[in-house]
Amino acid sequence: MSFRRDYNIESDDSVNSESEKYAYSFDFSVMHPYMMRSFEPFFCEGSLLELGSFKGDFTRRFVERFKDITCVEASSEAIIEAKAKLGDMPTYIHSLFETVNLPKRYNNIVLTHVLEHLDDPALVLRRINEEWLADGGRFFLVCPNGNAPSRQIAVKMGLISHNSAVTPAEAEHGHRCTYTLDTLERDAVAAGLKVVHRSGIFFKALANFQWDRLLQTDIISKEYLEGCYALGQQYPDLCSSIFLLCERGEVK
Repeated sequence: MSFRRDYNIESDDSVNSESEKYAYSFDFSVMHPYMMRSFEPFFCEGSLLELGSFKGDFTRRFVERFKDITCVEASSEAIIEAKAKLGDMPTYIHSLFETVNLPKRYNNIVLTHVLEHLDDPALVLRRINEEWLADGGRFFLVCPNGNAPSRQIAVKMGLISHNSAVTPAEAEHGHRCTYTLDTLERDAVAAGLKVVHRSGIFFKALANFQWDRLLQTDIISKEYLEGCYALGQQYPDLCSSIFLLCERGEVK
């Protein structure tokens, strides 16, 4: 049975409880800065393509660095909100990745917390390698980590069945799978991409809604956050998110 997805509904938090939101303060105030720090040493000069820009909160950080930015987003309502925040400096394209026609290749391509939403991730990864990534360019691929301690604890508590399970709340927000480092690299390599660096971003033993509550207190210091980020570099498989840096591989 086929059905048409409503990407505006999938990105809507208004009908969900605090512990089942799509976007958290933890994402904006902690994960976004540390993702940028992880990306910075590898950026190429030139253009940037952001696949899945949502409401522009992460895009805002690229605007400070790049003058040529294209954003492809499936939710029309998210694009409206992003434009209200950022104006028309990024070029916005309302389309699915599976069908979008892009005018050129890009020096940097960013796909963060999006691949797990796709109905056909293999197709999109192949298009990145074969059509959109420039020679000498870099592809920044980040996904939530199925082996994050917060998820492993949830398994031991009986809240989810296994580390890579897709919870009902995740499914409601459009998740189709949950990646780990091995399965993420499997899909990237199968698409022809060349993985040149692998890492994790931010050691995480608490759920996002728990982090949001703690961040409103003085319990979490900047030094503690720095410690979690540094520990994540040592133990990528215990991070909130997993990160692969890829370059173009041979087109088969």
